[in-house]
Amino acid sequence: MHLIDWLLIAIPLLTLLIVTLYTRRYVRGVADFLSGGRMAGRYLLAVAKGEQGVGAVVFVATFEIISHSGFVLTWWGWLSIPVMLIVGISGWVIYRFRETRALTLAQFFEIRYSKRFRVFTGILGFGAGVVNFGIIPVIGSRFLTFFLGLPQTFSFFGFQIETYIPLMAVLLTISLAMTLSGGLITLMITNCLEGMMSQILFLIIIAALLCMFSWKDISQVLENQPKGESLLNPFDSMGLKDFNIWYVLIGLWGGIYRTMAWQNQSAYATAAVTAHESRMGGILSIWKGMGNTAVITLLAVCAMTYLAHPHYAAQAAEVQHEVAQIAQPKIQQQMKIPIAIEHMLPMGIKGILCIVLLMGVFGGDGNHLHSWGSLFIQDVLVPLRKKPFTPRQHIRLLRWSMTGVALFAFLFGCFFKQTEYVMMWWAVTEAIYVGGAGAAIIGGLYWKKGTTAGAWAGLLTGSTLVTSGILARQVWGDSFPFNGTQIAFGGSIIACVVYFTVSLLTCRKNFDMDRMLHRGEYAVESEQKFQTKKKTKVSWGRIIGLDENFSIGDKIIACGLFGWSMIWLAVFVIGTIWNLISPWPLQVWSTFWFIVGIGIPIFFALVTAVWFSWGGVKDIRLFFRRLREERIDARDDGTVVNHHNLAD
Repeated sequence: MHLIDWLLIAIPLLTLLIVTLYTRRYVRGVADFLSGGRMAGRYLLAVAKGEQGVGAVVFVATFEIISHSGFVLTWWGWLSIPVMLIVGISGWVIYRFRETRALTLAQFFEIRYSKRFRVFTGILGFGAGVVNFGIIPVIGSRFLTFFLGLPQTFSFFGFQIETYIPLMAVLLTISLAMTLSGGLITLMITNCLEGMMSQILFLIIIAALLCMFSWKDISQVLENQPKGESLLNPFDSMGLKDFNIWYVLIGLWGGIYRTMAWQNQSAYATAAVTAHESRMGGILSIWKGMGNTAVITLLAVCAMTYLAHPHYAAQAAEVQHEVAQIAQPKIQQQMKIPIAIEHMLPMGIKGILCIVLLMGVFGGDGNHLHSWGSLFIQDVLVPLRKKPFTPRQHIRLLRWSMTGVALFAFLFGCFFKQTEYVMMWWAVTEAIYVGGAGAAIIGGLYWKKGTTAGAWAGLLTGSTLVTSGILARQVWGDSFPFNGTQIAFGGSIIACVVYFTVSLLTCRKNFDMDRMLHRGEYAVESEQKFQTKKKTKVSWGRIIGLDENFSIGDKIIACGLFGWSMIWLAVFVIGTIWNLISPWPLQVWSTFWFIVGIGIPIFFALVTAVWFSWGGVKDIRLFFRRLREERIDARDDGTVVNHHNLAD
């Protein structure tokens, strides 16, 4: 790292410090700290939430996938387009959950089922969450250790300390300070600003990479693969292990079943000013994600070229030598591309990428600290306490809980030995909770006959099966017939069957869904002024989830996403039939992915940089104005009485 790189890093860090101190003044109640006062607009939600997807650990996880599967997962991923579009546009789960006005998912569980169920799911979700989060700070700090060119170890009073450990402590401390300052208000504003800056910086990095590497060289490396393990031709990739078509198909089910069940961003599901804004934030985040993929994909394939192409043999030897110094084989494999990126990027560009990585670390770690720390207080302590906390006591406890999560993550990172891919680790640890909770969420929001007995049965069945599978895999290793995603899939299917069966057998009275969802006579008066509902007729649009809340602009955004995605579904169907009849040569696949996998994402990176920067600035201004006009209700703290929110 050169002096100019360090100076580039210092500027955004100072900006974040100023914003952190400024936003603290707006925290006047528990709902402000936990949910931003429920005043966020769609662009603020989309940009802020998306920042968690550009952290260092996400780069590492995506690098692992691309280095093993290239572009073929993109092709098979188009199988999921119809279902995921309907899920996104209809606001599946997210819309109805926002209507409950619950601050956390387990609060909804108490409203819908029972206090005991809330506490149990709170403990289970918290335990699974902190273990899932535990690998994130350590992987991020390892990446940055190599990327910043720091020595792997240093001497401290005669002891050899690995450099990533103090770096992890510093990064967690900064993330924690931002989180404790103003809770979700601070995180949303800082993450939104980080996201807008990142979009601009992505364009600079992309331009530099395109000048440094030719597609001819990149394609030559991607084409040079064993038969059955192609990184370009999806019809010659059935020999790929783990990240293959079955990974995509199981992920499709997970995209439906686990919607909002995993709570690492739970606060964003409660922060929207209305349920419709929450839904639009989800739709816009899909558009934004199309631009984010460009820089990660391009970095990965350029690094693979740097490591394998004869033009860079001397430089690759230096990278391999540095990788060989890492003791653990799994970490060697994981850090190979990050180390290559550190070697290949020129001065200035390296500093710009470091800014993106650091802001992603702060945004991602802050969201995790906020989510898991608040979950323990809201869903374990609050329902067990007979006398409600005062707002000041409540916020103080939330801050202590988040500090505890940070301390656990630091200790876990110091002693944990990683043996799984990042994505696989996330899948198995999430499934401990989600494997059974998904059935209770979907059934509770959409089925009036769902019962507490059914929820208990589904949760315990799914979680027990998944946990047993994880333990079996630890004992038998690769000889166990199922990997993490397959274990999660089987457990969730059986949990749904059990929930449905037990609920039918135990239902004595239909649940009052209107009251829980604040519809009709139970509508919340203070939210009516933010509604955009109009009496417009929607016909075919209802098939994809459009309703009377969609304005003309909303329909353009949603239908544009639907139409664009259906184009790629058509490409998938036509391309599959074509290749089954007359397979494309590898050169055609190379040209195809240059356009589809590189060119189009770069175009979206440019469009979304302008689009979401404009929307983000507009929403930040509206957000602060709403907060200034907000009327604080001290009872709005997550407490539930007789299956209803105390504030209701």
